Amino acid sequence: MGCSGGPDRGVGAAPGAGEPVPAIQLVAADRQAAPLQDWAQRRASKYGIPARALQAYGYAAVVLGKTQPGCHLGWTTLAGIARVESDHGRHRGAKIGVDGQVKPPIRGVALDGTNGNARIIDPDASARAGHTVYATAAGPFQFIPDTWKRWGVRADTDYKTLSSALSKAKPAVPQELTGNPDNIDDAALAAGRYLCASGGDLSTARGWRKAIFAYNHSDTYVRQIHTAATSYTA
Repeated sequence: MGCSGGPDRGVGAAPGAGEPVPAIQLVAADRQAAPLQDWAQRRASKYGIPARALQAYGYAAVVLGKTQPGCHLGWTTLAGIARVESDHGRHRGAKIGVDGQVKPPIRGVALDGTNGNARIIDPDASARAGHTVYATAAGPFQFIPDTWKRWGVRADTDYKTLSSALSKAKPAVPQELTGNPDNIDDAALAAGRYLCASGGDLSTARGWRKAIFAYNHSDTYVRQIHTAATSYTA
């Protein structure tokens, strides 16, 4: 990760929200037969995104649109991040199951401060091991443990409970709701939650840049996500 002191100003307007996601009944996310399955399958080939991943991005956008309407999170932004971070859960041959689990699990390098990476210690893993353990990013959206602990959420939680947790736009939910960063439904919703809290109104250039820069403090990263997200707006 790089750090330049502020979000990049060279990416222009925020990416568009992409093709509209159909209205769905927000009761619970059924990972076996989610209501956005048909919508995702019809667009998967066009965008080169696995239908199961596109389904997760769409659901996260719908949920955040309902719980935090002022955020204006588009599924295209989530898709842009997942494209750069893990090729939509396909990094090194990984695949997304019908339940949303990405296998084999995708893991980043140890963040030990070498090769230009940040130095981030995983306190929980270190306590268990009895020695210093450096954090590694996990899952299709590459969450580090501390960030997941603060923003992770289970997408298949009943909507009444989920909306109560998400509408506050604050980190941390009850432990039983933190979900799994290796599940693309959970990861997409957690990423959206983090972006909304970090950027505010993502339909504005400033808000969008601020959100992506918070996700990874690198001007180059902001430009990469902008390019990827914009490619899904056509």
